[in-house]
Amino acid sequence: MASEPEDNRPLEADEEGGPVKTFLEHLEDLRWVFIKCGSALVLALVICLAAAPQLVGFLQWPLLNVNAGLPEKNQIQILFLGPLGGVMSSMKIALYGGICLSLPFILYFVGEFVMPALKRHEKKFFLRAFIVGGGLFMLGLMICYFWVMEISLRGMAAYNKWLGLPADVWRAEEYFQFVTVFMLGMGICFELPILVLGLVKLGLVEYRTLSKSRPYFFIGIFGTIAFITPDFISTFFLVIPVLILLEICIWIAWYWERQRRAAESAAAASGSQETR
Repeated sequence: MASEPEDNRPLEADEEGGPVKTFLEHLEDLRWVFIKCGSALVLALVICLAAAPQLVGFLQWPLLNVNAGLPEKNQIQILFLGPLGGVMSSMKIALYGGICLSLPFILYFVGEFVMPALKRHEKKFFLRAFIVGGGLFMLGLMICYFWVMEISLRGMAAYNKWLGLPADVWRAEEYFQFVTVFMLGMGICFELPILVLGLVKLGLVEYRTLSKSRPYFFIGIFGTIAFITPDFISTFFLVIPVLILLEICIWIAWYWERQRRAAESAAAASGSQETR
């Protein structure tokens, strides 16, 4: 019987969180998190900088699809119009590419720091959010790269011609910055379900609040995406999937609230039977 409490301690500690640490120990752990995150980012930057020619070819692919349907004299060309154009573009590409490449490792290191303080059910939710969030981020990047980017480029070229301006030569620096920022922005927008469902799971937002706030969500999402995208055509094609994801989140919140009420009713019923 004396060993029984000791056997129960690991389970209780796991249920209530990890071992208690002093403030200085937490600061030391946090310092190592910053070191590991910074090292991962720097290493990813170096890798992307070394692979800059391959990344440049990768980022030109949507533009090649646009040129594929145009006569040779009307095809769009991107040129470096200054001696430092190639250097600055490769640095920016390496920065954005390094952020994307190191992001899973950064999240993993942050998770290592946070996970010991979470309870068992919170750890499960955190792991699911990490996996689903990474998948949604990649989904946003792929939709932007394979679909929305080409539509946006065609729309900008058509708008320039409508203004009576030649649209066959673009600054390479501006093109690469636009493509990378656009892809990252769309990937971040696809993280909205993780934020919304996380607030619901923590009990900070209820289903009724989400359901009644649909118009405000639409205005906020539309304004944010309009700021990221360069033209109304790409804004329209980006707003639609984000609103669909938000609607899915609202229905998931409704399902969770229904499950919670059913569990509370079952617990109340069992408690009343015990009192009898």
